[in-house]
Amino acid sequence: MSTPTPSPSTARRRGGAALLWLLVLAALAAAGWFGWRWWQQDRAHARNAEAQSIQRLAALESRTAALREDQRAQGRRLQQGDATNRVLRDELLGLGQRAALIEDSVSKLADPEHSGAQALRLEELEIVLGIAQQRLRLAGDLGGARHAYALAATLLDGIHDPAYLSLRQTLTQERSAVDALPEDPRAVAAGRLDAFAASLPALPLRTPAEVNAQAPWWRRAFGRLIEVRPASGSVAVDPGDRAAALAALQLEITLAQAAVERRDRDGYRRALARADGWLTRLWPDSPALRERRAALRELRELRLDLTLPTLGTTLNQLRAMRAGEGSR
Repeated sequence: MSTPTPSPSTARRRGGAALLWLLVLAALAAAGWFGWRWWQQDRAHARNAEAQSIQRLAALESRTAALREDQRAQGRRLQQGDATNRVLRDELLGLGQRAALIEDSVSKLADPEHSGAQALRLEELEIVLGIAQQRLRLAGDLGGARHAYALAATLLDGIHDPAYLSLRQTLTQERSAVDALPEDPRAVAAGRLDAFAASLPALPLRTPAEVNAQAPWWRRAFGRLIEVRPASGSVAVDPGDRAAALAALQLEITLAQAAVERRDRDGYRRALARADGWLTRLWPDSPALRERRAALRELRELRLDLTLPTLGTTLNQLRAMRAGEGSR
């Protein structure tokens, strides 16, 4: 059986179809390649656009932050300007008030009823009275206060205005009260406290033998060689304990002296109360110790401040009289 031979037209059709398919495949490959290139370029363009957007956003945020900082700086400058304006306004008001005071002082000095010399003398008198009051109240300087009151009396004698006659009488009474004051209680307390501290080393360290005559023969025989003390005694015997107790006693006396200088009566009394406890710790009971403790109780009752009910009455009256003259 023989195989049929394809005709030439059939072969040409098959070759054309194969060429067509090749062309289609080549076209599809070219389209795919161009599509891939376009997609890559589109992605690169999108990335560039995104990067540019991020840069623009960062620049915008930076400009916004700079604007906010400028706004805050402007706000601070405005606040400083307002504060400066307030200070200048207050200074202008102060200058106006001082000018008014100067004008008032000039008008008072020009008043024929109140000469300038008298006004200056009254100013000096007020200053001297204030010094006398503060010397007595703060420093406890009785001599300085008396000298200042004597100077104030001399100044007031130079003012011949009858309106100040009552002030002269008040000054005389207050000066008499100051002259009648005893010694400064603080100095008295300090001196007595120093004398008390100096008398402590003379206290006996052992109790006197009050029962030697009635003691057993063995105690009388060995009393000079052996000393019997109760084990539960409160008096410090060990050298270390005594040294610590003496240091504590000296500390309390020093605190009491400091309280005297401050006129702190409560602190002074508390320090002496603690010192009394250390006395019984350091020395056994004896007439000398009881005498020192009684002296310590007397020290606790001392006053530390100067009491003068009339202190400052002349100064207050002078200020009231000058205020009344200024209001007229």
